[in-house]
Amino acid sequence: MLCVFDVNETLLDLSALDEFFAEVTGDPATRREWFDLMIHNALVVTATGGYRPFGQIAAACLPIVAAARGRTATSAQQRELGERMRRLPAHPEAAGALERLRAAGFAVVALTNSVLAVAEDQLRNSGLSPLFDAVYSADQVGRLKPAPEPYRFVVDARQVAAADAVLVAAHDWDVAGAAAAGLGAAFVAREGRVPLAAVDAPAMVGADLQDVADQLITGS
Repeated sequence: MLCVFDVNETLLDLSALDEFFAEVTGDPATRREWFDLMIHNALVVTATGGYRPFGQIAAACLPIVAAARGRTATSAQQRELGERMRRLPAHPEAAGALERLRAAGFAVVALTNSVLAVAEDQLRNSGLSPLFDAVYSADQVGRLKPAPEPYRFVVDARQVAAADAVLVAAHDWDVAGAAAAGLGAAFVAREGRVPLAAVDAPAMVGADLQDVADQLITGS
């Protein structure tokens, strides 16, 4: 079985950006607003048949959330956000869950909307790089998840059937996209989040990566 892991929020802890957002906007809670706005923009770009590198979308959304708090985000702060994204820490349970899956015989790869160079930096800086067989980016096919092309690109590259792969992600739209492309799906319900209500529920839902790893290993 091939385990395909999303990176941002799923493996890496975006709460490390809260201090930065407090400095830029005066409110650390704007980190979540920024991420949701970034995803909204990415989904619209994808649904309308376009493509824009994920980092560009991330940078473009920073001034909007700053302006909503009466602040101005500078171009230097936009660049700083990109650099901080490369240095996010892993969630505490991430390495242990990956190690257990590998020991159980699973192949483990990463698939992210970030461009490949950023993804490789993120996994290296978080200490997770040695636990992955390969890293893939939606940028390699010019379509952001949840479009089907990134998921199909990975299973084709690994020479496995979509039914023999499972995407692990903390995003409802990501697991829905993987399922639509024929992969299995495991949702990481961080901070009490739930899967989308308007599509079929993913086969697995876990509180964190260790919980999901338990279910994958036991087949439950």
